[in-house]
Amino acid sequence: MPLANFSNLDFDQVKTTLQEYLKSNSNFTDYDFEGSNLSTLLDVLAYNTYITSYNANMITNEVFIDTATLRENIVSLARNIGYVPRPRQSARATVSFFVNTSGITPSPATLTLKKGPVAASSSAFGGQSFIFSILSDITVPVFNGIAEFNDVEVFEGTLLTQTFTFSSRIPNQKFILPNIGVDTDLITVSVRPNEASTTETKYSVQNSLFDVNSDSKVYYLQEIEDERYQIFFGDGIFGKELEDGNFITINYITSAGDAANGLSSFNFSGRIQYTRNAQTFTINSGISLMTTGLSASGGETIESVESVRKFAPRIYSSQNRAVTANDYESLIPSRIYPETESISVFGGEDLIPPQFGKVFISIKPRTGDFLPNLIKEKIKLKLKKFAVAGIVPEILDLKYLYIEVDSKVYFNTNLAPDAAFVSTLVQNNTEKYAESSEMNKYGARFKYSKFLNIIDQSNEAITSNITKIFIRRDIRAVLNAFAEYQIGFGNEFYIKSMSGYNIKSSAFRIAGVMDDVYISDIPNTNKITGSLFLFSLPSLESQSPTIIKRNVGTIDYKNGVITINPINIQSGMTKDGQTIIEISVCPLSNDVIGLQDLYLQLDISNSTFETVVDEIASGLDPSGSNYITSSSYANGNLVRAGGRNTDVATTSTSSPVPSTSGGGATTPTSFTGTSTASSY
Repeated sequence: MPLANFSNLDFDQVKTTLQEYLKSNSNFTDYDFEGSNLSTLLDVLAYNTYITSYNANMITNEVFIDTATLRENIVSLARNIGYVPRPRQSARATVSFFVNTSGITPSPATLTLKKGPVAASSSAFGGQSFIFSILSDITVPVFNGIAEFNDVEVFEGTLLTQTFTFSSRIPNQKFILPNIGVDTDLITVSVRPNEASTTETKYSVQNSLFDVNSDSKVYYLQEIEDERYQIFFGDGIFGKELEDGNFITINYITSAGDAANGLSSFNFSGRIQYTRNAQTFTINSGISLMTTGLSASGGETIESVESVRKFAPRIYSSQNRAVTANDYESLIPSRIYPETESISVFGGEDLIPPQFGKVFISIKPRTGDFLPNLIKEKIKLKLKKFAVAGIVPEILDLKYLYIEVDSKVYFNTNLAPDAAFVSTLVQNNTEKYAESSEMNKYGARFKYSKFLNIIDQSNEAITSNITKIFIRRDIRAVLNAFAEYQIGFGNEFYIKSMSGYNIKSSAFRIAGVMDDVYISDIPNTNKITGSLFLFSLPSLESQSPTIIKRNVGTIDYKNGVITINPINIQSGMTKDGQTIIEISVCPLSNDVIGLQDLYLQLDISNSTFETVVDEIASGLDPSGSNYITSSSYANGNLVRAGGRNTDVATTSTSSPVPSTSGGGATTPTSFTGTSTASSY
C-alpha cells in the first residue's frame, strides 16, 4: 500500500485520505466504509490526526518570535538574544509641603518623611484612586519652627518589600517577585551577611557582562511568566557570589502604569517622625496642604508583545552599539528613554553643509512636545556607553511640518440628505487619517492618492474631489532684537509664478515700519533659488501689494529652505504664549514627507472642505452647461489669514483658523535635497 500524504488539516479530508489508503489494500476492495462500523474507527483516527496536527502546528509557531502568541514564549525567545522587555513604568510627580512644629513638644531639630506612601489622589481620577510613594527616607532641618519638604519626587504605586535567605542546600534557588506591575527601575536590592546583621551592601542592576568582575555587587533581572520578575546574582566570575545565610531585601513599587498620568491634586498620606532622647515621635498635626510642582507623567504600560517582536531582533543586530542611525533608533526607545513616541536620527554628513562627527537626534515624547534639557543631558550621558568615540550626539527640539488641505467635494444630491451631512462625514474620516499611525511621526509620508480615496469613499453620494495641498511651518519670533531665521520644509517647493508670491505668511510688524508686513519671494531665473521681500496690503483680500523692503533673505526651492536675514520683529501672531509667524507654500509633490527631524501632522482644523453639487450626476444639468468647475492649482489671497497679535485658538471646525497643536522650533537647520515626483 502507498504511504498516505496528509497535506491538509481539514477533518473531512483527513478521513477521506484514510479511506483512500484502505481502499488501496486488496483486502478492502469494494468495501462499504460508510455503512460499516469501520466508519466510526476512521472518525476516531481522523479526529486524532486532526488534533495532533493542530497541536504540532501551534507548538511549532511558539518556537519562533515572529509567530509565537503567548507572552512568556515571546519573552523567553527575546531573552535568548539578550533582550529584556520594558517594564511597567510608574507615573512621577513632584509635591511640596511644610510642617509647623511650633506646637509640638518636645521640639524637633529635624523631621524625617518615612519611605513608603506619601501622597494620595485628592479625588477619584479616571474612576480610580492612586497612592504615590517614595523609595527612601527624607530628612529636613527645622528652621524657626518650620520644616519644608520641597519638590519631593513621588512615584505612583505601593512600596513593597520581599526578603529571601540564600541557602546553598537549595538547588536552583530562585528569587521571584510575586507581584505583577513592578517598575524595575525603582527596585532596590541590599544584602546582609545574615538576618541578624545590621551591615548591608547595596547591589546595582547590571544589563551586560562588561565592567563586571568577581567582586562586583550586581544583580541581574529577567521577566518570567505572568509578567513577574526574577532576580539572580553573580556566580563568582560575573558578579559577587552569594554566601550561605545571606539575607536579601528587595524593595519595589507596583504601579498602575499610565492610568495616573495627568494627576495634579494630592493629599498627604505619609508618616513624619523625629527622634529625641532615643525616643521616636510621630507628627500628626501642623502639616500643610500639598502643592504640586510637576503633574504626574511618565507612566507606561508594560512593553507589548508586538513591540518585543519589533525591537528584540533590532537590538540584537546592533549588539548594544550605536553605529548606524538604525542603531540609535533601536537603542533609545528600548534601553535609554522608553517614553519615546517617535524618533528620527540622521548623521551630520547628510546636512548641507555637512557637519562631520555629529549625529542628530529628534525625539517626540509620549507626553508633551519637547524634551526638558535635563532629560536631553541624561540621554546623551547614557548614549556614551553605546556610541562610537568621537561622535557627538545632538538632540534637537521637535519641529512640526503641517499639511493643510483645501478640498472641493462634489456630491450627488439624490444620495445625500444635504451638504452638511456630506461635509461632516468627510471631515470625520480625514480626522481619523490625521490621527492614524501613518501620520504624527518622524519619517511619515502623506499619501495624496490615499487621501483622495478616503474623501471619495466617505459616502456613496460623493462623485469626486479637487484637493490642493499646502505645507506650513511656524517661525518662533525673538521680539525686539535682531535675529536670523532659517526653517526647512524638507520638500521641494512648487514655483507657481516667476513674478513671485509663491509663499504666504501671516502678518507681523518690524522695527521702523508702522504697518503690518508680510514676507514673500521672487524666483531667480534658474528656478532653484530666489530672494525674499517684505510687503504690506490694505486688506487681506487685496491684490495690490506695496513693497516695503527687498532682499531680506533667500529661498531654496529645491531643498525647501527659507532663510531670513537678521530682522527686528516687534509683534506677530500668538500661539501658546509664543509669538510666531506662519509661513506656507505649495509643495512640488502632493506626496509630502517628514524629512529627518520634521514631525508630520495633518492640520485638519486649518483645512477647508467645501461641498459642491455635482449637477451632472444629480440630473440637474445632464448637458453640463452650468457645471461648476474648481481649480486644481493654488490661487487666492497673497497672504495668510491671522493678523498681528492674533491669539490662535484650537478649533474643531473646518474653517481656516490656525491650529494650536504645537510649532516647530526655528533653530538653523539644513536639509538634503529630496527626490520626488512632481504633481505639476
